[in-house]
Amino acid sequence: MWLTRDAEVETEALVSISTRRSSQWKLPVSLKDRPVQTGLAAISLGRRPTSPMPRCKAFFTQYLRWSSTVTQALILSTLTFCVILPVFCHRLLYSYFFIKSMYLDSMSDRVLQESLKEGQEALRFWQSASTASRFTDISQHPTLLVMVVTAQRREGRDHHYLLQVMRRLADLLRGCGEWRCAEVLVCDVEDGTVVNEDATLLASHFRVIGRSPGQRRDRDGVNTFEREKRDYVFCLRKGWELVRPKNVVVLEDDALPRRDFFAVIKDLLMRRFSFRSLYIKLYHPERLQRYWNPEPYRILEWVGLGLVAASALLLTVRYWKPFSFSFTLSAGHLLFFTLYFMALVELVGRHYLLEARRISPQLYAVSPATECCTPAMLFPGNASLRAAEYLDGSFCVTGNAKDTVLYHLAKSVPGEHAHSVEPNLIAHIGAYSSVRHNPPRPRLL
Repeated sequence: MWLTRDAEVETEALVSISTRRSSQWKLPVSLKDRPVQTGLAAISLGRRPTSPMPRCKAFFTQYLRWSSTVTQALILSTLTFCVILPVFCHRLLYSYFFIKSMYLDSMSDRVLQESLKEGQEALRFWQSASTASRFTDISQHPTLLVMVVTAQRREGRDHHYLLQVMRRLADLLRGCGEWRCAEVLVCDVEDGTVVNEDATLLASHFRVIGRSPGQRRDRDGVNTFEREKRDYVFCLRKGWELVRPKNVVVLEDDALPRRDFFAVIKDLLMRRFSFRSLYIKLYHPERLQRYWNPEPYRILEWVGLGLVAASALLLTVRYWKPFSFSFTLSAGHLLFFTLYFMALVELVGRHYLLEARRISPQLYAVSPATECCTPAMLFPGNASLRAAEYLDGSFCVTGNAKDTVLYHLAKSVPGEHAHSVEPNLIAHIGAYSSVRHNPPRPRLL
């Protein structure tokens, strides 16, 4: 009897549990009557519609938060190249941010006025200068001969470029002390039909040389570029014949020497490369000094500067984290900052970076020579004679002036080399040319 009663109780309990479970899984009445859904329709029943906004929010939250290096790089680049540099560089003449339409005309006019003022002051200086401190006595075999090639200008005479240059040279020579830094010659290339008034004024202070009547016919009936080349060759040979110098610097009459001119020349002549050079250029136009040009050595310098600056910054950020920067010394961050600094120095202007080298003569950079322009040239040893011979063997025309001829000769003749020094050792102050057509209103660029 006890066994039978227990079995009945157990059976009732199982029935109660089964009933409760079946009630939990019972479908609503509305779903019972619906047809069975299959395929994509069945899947879509359990999918809730989603909005693209949460996804965008997730993306911005993950990648564009301040702690992300992508955000930091983007903000840094925008502030640098779109705000800071345009504000501070829009008046820098050789910067990409320079606004020509706003400042070029006024800046050019101001420079012309300053040059005119300097020219008039130089004229009064030489008119009133005492002949007691003359430089007409030239010693033989000097270490350095500075020869200034001059011609009478048809335009811009009131600027008196030659007088400005000779006044600066006189000041530098007086600063050399008891031993003169160099001997100075003025080479007047006029043919006698035109009087070079400035050279005539300087004749009582400096040794002035010119052509004889027979030599004047040598430059007749030729184009401007060939005549300029023959004038240059005449001065090179005449200077060598007169004093037999150990080294020669040839300046055009609008090449104003910098204050450290003789100190840098002395340092250059002490370097080993100089006596293997046909010539060393002392000037290259500032507008052509940018990194973005065909000169291969500048590309290497550009990349090297970017790498050094980027490495220094990333090493500093490891120990000092301004604005909570999270950059590290990784390959990606190094590449970004290398490109960042390369763009920075190019857009600001390589010319302004080179000016920092004026701190010391030893910091002046020497590189392979560039093609353009010969307002200031250093000929070590007897290289001036070799250059005169090379130039004599070439005929100059438009597109093949003496600077181009010398550049290609130095590259093609075995054993000859040519170099240039940076930053420039002279300032090119001539707005009006003595051999080429002049615009009615000269401009700096």
